[in-house]
Amino acid sequence: MKLNEEQQAMLDGSRGAVMAKIMKTLVMYGDAFDAERMVPVTSRYGHTVISFGLGVMDPVYDLYDEILSAGILPEQKFTADPKPLDPKVPSGPLEDLVFKKLMYNRQERYEQQLKKLGITKDEDYTCACYLELVGNAPQKGDVLSWAESSAVVYANSVLGARCNRNSGILEMMGSIAGFVPEFGLLTEEGRKADWVVEVRCEKKPEAQLLGSAIGMKVMEEVPYIKGLDAWLGTELNDSAKAYLKDFGAATASNGAVGLYHIENLTPEAVELGESLIKPDAKVYVIDDAELERVHREYPVIWKNPDANPQLAFVGCPHLSLQQLTDWARAVLKGLEANGRKRVAVPTVFTAPVPVIREYEKTIYAWPLKKAGVVISYICPLMYMNNPLCKSKAVITSSNKLRTYTSAKYCTDSEILDIITGGAK
Repeated sequence: MKLNEEQQAMLDGSRGAVMAKIMKTLVMYGDAFDAERMVPVTSRYGHTVISFGLGVMDPVYDLYDEILSAGILPEQKFTADPKPLDPKVPSGPLEDLVFKKLMYNRQERYEQQLKKLGITKDEDYTCACYLELVGNAPQKGDVLSWAESSAVVYANSVLGARCNRNSGILEMMGSIAGFVPEFGLLTEEGRKADWVVEVRCEKKPEAQLLGSAIGMKVMEEVPYIKGLDAWLGTELNDSAKAYLKDFGAATASNGAVGLYHIENLTPEAVELGESLIKPDAKVYVIDDAELERVHREYPVIWKNPDANPQLAFVGCPHLSLQQLTDWARAVLKGLEANGRKRVAVPTVFTAPVPVIREYEKTIYAWPLKKAGVVISYICPLMYMNNPLCKSKAVITSSNKLRTYTSAKYCTDSEILDIITGGAK
């Protein structure tokens, strides 16, 4: 890799031995992907995917101590993924013991490190850092050093920023150095579409289901999606962005998509159109039958596949304010229609703290709380990583949570029927 004078000096130790190690790591990362040069990180804020204090990750926290002891701080402040624990979320005594004593027993140490490294605010723990109320939305063309898969795919696709699917720690090193190796989704060629996906559904496809189907088909390649604008329109309004947030998270977790283009909607597709499509692009046609096939083939890995649900999680990635209020309205309406005062299954909606704060000003907040729904800033995935949760019948409308845990996927309408007592 060809380094400029400043980068070479950093590698040679001009800013100390620890910074030299960071630069060496970034250079080795770039060499592994045949990057020719480093490019500056230009976004206002960074973001770290590591938000949890796991005992088995002591080497990570020791590394951050070494960085802090050397007086090295990131070039930019940053947000972080959601915290793993919230006392409001239902859990038993044994689960709490595992959470606090065995799993996340380094949480306090790590959060103190993040404060010293430069987290924007104590409340800025969310996987949806790009939401307006959180305030970490990059500009079109910004170069990022992020790793959170759902945030990377959203930033690339909906915002037109540029970021590779980095790993945890490497993301922080890019923020510290102020440079990242240029390859993949940072290049013009790397942003062209390997697939044309033709959506031929008779009704608006479920975002998480459509994203899952596309992710499993194209894997890490870039899809150019036609026909979806018929349902979403041609304006990136709050409704379209919320849909694409959930859709993208499913493409990134059920596959490894870091960028997608939506014809007539996402920035680069609007600007460049079909010139984004590679000449040898493959074609994938999705209709209602294909989505039903994908849904039908999801495995149910509960200990008892026929068990009644014991817990429902909605919000992975975190819900926007519009989504949270829409869900609250729908649940209260469903409970009234079914003659119920409380949800039939313990239910947790997750969202960023700033979103929760605004939601609590709405007319839905108190009635929904009275109905038994918990609103939390937690990471459902980190909660479900507790081995005791594998014996729990958890349902979710998140294909990301389904993929990484033992939770069972249900569509939004199925979740609503179950928790409001409409499902028999």
